[in-house]
Amino acid sequence: MKILTRYILKEFIVPLIYCMAGFLSIYVLFELFGSFSRLAEADLPFSVVVHYFCAYLAPHFKWLAPPALMLATLYTMWNFCRHSELIAMRASGVGFLVIVRPILFVSFLMAGFVAWVGESYVPERAQWAKCLRSEKFNSEKVDINLNLTFRDKENGRTWNVGGVSAFGVFKDVKVVVDRPGHATRLLSITAKEARWLDNEWWFSDVVVQHYDVSGAEIASPTPELDGLKTRSFTNFTETPSDIMAQNRSWLYNSVKDKFRYLSRHSNLTQERRREYLHDAWAGLLSPFACVIITLFAIPAGVASGRQSVFKGVIGAIGLFFAFYALTIICMVVAQTGYINPILSAFIPYVIFGIAGGVLFYRQR
Repeated sequence: MKILTRYILKEFIVPLIYCMAGFLSIYVLFELFGSFSRLAEADLPFSVVVHYFCAYLAPHFKWLAPPALMLATLYTMWNFCRHSELIAMRASGVGFLVIVRPILFVSFLMAGFVAWVGESYVPERAQWAKCLRSEKFNSEKVDINLNLTFRDKENGRTWNVGGVSAFGVFKDVKVVVDRPGHATRLLSITAKEARWLDNEWWFSDVVVQHYDVSGAEIASPTPELDGLKTRSFTNFTETPSDIMAQNRSWLYNSVKDKFRYLSRHSNLTQERRREYLHDAWAGLLSPFACVIITLFAIPAGVASGRQSVFKGVIGAIGLFFAFYALTIICMVVAQTGYINPILSAFIPYVIFGIAGGVLFYRQR
């Protein structure tokens, strides 16, 4: 790594850490104002408290990272201009793109981290934090892997799961299958354990009970098959992720789970489908806000150093709020049906991506 690159990274990462710490601290303080007494009464271990705040803050991280990047970029570029370092770099033959490349690199890394948090960490832990708070921080009462239910309306299957082990094994499973049209019950399946292996459900210690059209129990028409203690059910297309996703808040689901939910639930109302479709695509695009906001913060930071701090900072903040204002407007319009939900999710990112690219190019 070149000396100049290391220097720019150091000058940028330090204010970025301060900005992120400041924003996170504000969220933590607001939460402490409402929950401090209950946290003190619960007498939780320090590690659990830290875990709670990490899980509590994780869904908000995609909103905190872009402004932190913007402020750190503004300060870094302003500092370079104020001390004439930018002029010295350019006079030495260093291109503008080479100067800002470390900043852009960090913004892409931050975008990747935001995507990872939303896809991997939030679905696993945010629901736990929400349940812990609702139970007044009594950790013994909180287990998001107990007493799960799943309803597949299209295929007429209802799952009840007693619990899920750390290895993803479903315990005490009962599946009720309805007849076509969901008029009466067709059969019920109970099992001590259920595993998802090679894209198939395998039930252990399984008991299958059949019913006639009136709902009365009848003898099995396939006693040899139903007598097996371990068997697969290849016609069960729902996955463990589907079951877990339906038992957590929609906001905490990953983008992958949201798209799968939409593909499996064609019976949603038009209004609900538009809302969920826009939310899924907006969630897919949200990490790119880190890069877009950094793009127009770089020329704004240069302007703050060369012309006036007021002009550069106000311009960047104005563009920042305009970006999220347009995002909210597009969300509302998409829910009303005036614009296609997918198109409405793309509009803010396309418009401000082009605007940021033009401002950045003009600065070069």
